[in-house]
Amino acid sequence: MMDSTSGMKKKSAPGTGGLELRMFVGTWNVGGKSPNEGLNLRNWLTCPSPADIYVIGFQEIVPLNAGNVLGPEDSGPAAKWLALIREALNTNKCDHEMSHYYTSKKCRQNFSEFLSLDEELDNNGENYRKSSRRYCLAASKQMVGIFLSVWVRADLCNHVTNLKVSSVGRGIMGYLGNKGSTSISMTLYNTTFCFVCTHLASGEKFGDELRRNLDVSEILKKTKFCHSFKSLVHPLSPESILEHDNIIWLGDLNYRLAAGYDDTHELLKKNNWQALLEKDQLRIEQKAGRVFNGWNEGNIYFAPTYKYLTNSDHYVAQSSQSKEKRRTPAWCDRILWKGEGLNQMWYVRGESRFSDHRPVYSLFSVQVDMKSKNIVPSTATMPICCPLKPLTNSSLSSTCCATKVQAEEQLLLLTRAQSCLDTVPRF
Repeated sequence: MMDSTSGMKKKSAPGTGGLELRMFVGTWNVGGKSPNEGLNLRNWLTCPSPADIYVIGFQEIVPLNAGNVLGPEDSGPAAKWLALIREALNTNKCDHEMSHYYTSKKCRQNFSEFLSLDEELDNNGENYRKSSRRYCLAASKQMVGIFLSVWVRADLCNHVTNLKVSSVGRGIMGYLGNKGSTSISMTLYNTTFCFVCTHLASGEKFGDELRRNLDVSEILKKTKFCHSFKSLVHPLSPESILEHDNIIWLGDLNYRLAAGYDDTHELLKKNNWQALLEKDQLRIEQKAGRVFNGWNEGNIYFAPTYKYLTNSDHYVAQSSQSKEKRRTPAWCDRILWKGEGLNQMWYVRGESRFSDHRPVYSLFSVQVDMKSKNIVPSTATMPICCPLKPLTNSSLSSTCCATKVQAEEQLLLLTRAQSCLDTVPRF
């Protein structure tokens, strides 16, 4: 495993055409609860410093009941989450307290890690904390309760091309959307990225981890980013997840601990995370080569993220008298990655009591290739027959835009354009 806290910034060699950016990746299972307007995401998204790219994935933004799984998609909660994220990223107030992040023992292994990260950020030549950057929504995609959004600095927006989305249902009957993935593919300058937000099979019975392994395999197999045009100027973008230069896999992967409740409870009382992680199903399965072969995950120095009592710091297992309701605490919420251009700087969890999961997030340093001079404008990702104009229900089903992916690409571009307009400062 790669050490999540030892990664130091890589300098680009002169003349290589490289650009170093910072990318925030966060995942959170919000337990079917719609956010209230007072929910503050700033401490989660902007500490210890703002990033250039934000990849934010949610699970269970709606309750996973029959109405939401089989009926029309409820986009109301997704709109609320987008509004809260936009407000958090584009608010200039530096009202968060840095001291919390320099003293929290739950999130860092030791104090020297904070000092090295702080020095590294300052040496970059930009004061991130006092930045007044604006952010645009590059793309978002929802499938039932799984919701993924990607935000970029406004000045990078025009360099994001080949936006495509794909969803794979792995829930009821093996294809409904209560479980599965939503993925976003994009090219930034000349580097391709794929972000995969997943909610895998639940359950802590023996053998349930094999269902999760199968979910991963099927998502890798079935996720396709279809080409809607052929360009003679810009190379075709990747069609599958593994064809991308850099890949981030995030979400509620639902892997549990291969240990009894009593053994887990004793180790929890001692905060002995390393002993507990020896029983972590994901690490066991990965080490055996049955899933995520060749993928990276940072070292975990934080407590299990599931399952908590609502609005409490106590696990359900610590208070439930019923063995049926007792859930053994586990690291269900994870971030993995693959790619030579990614370097993880930290991997931590948040402490919001909003749901029965704690959010998990990471900061990456990203190397982006700028050598290509023939960058095609974002509109080049559109099917040639589809003009860039507001869509109606009838136009979505027209023969002009033959596939759902093409229609979604147009919606993504319109969303980006509106987002950039919304983030222009008004005086």
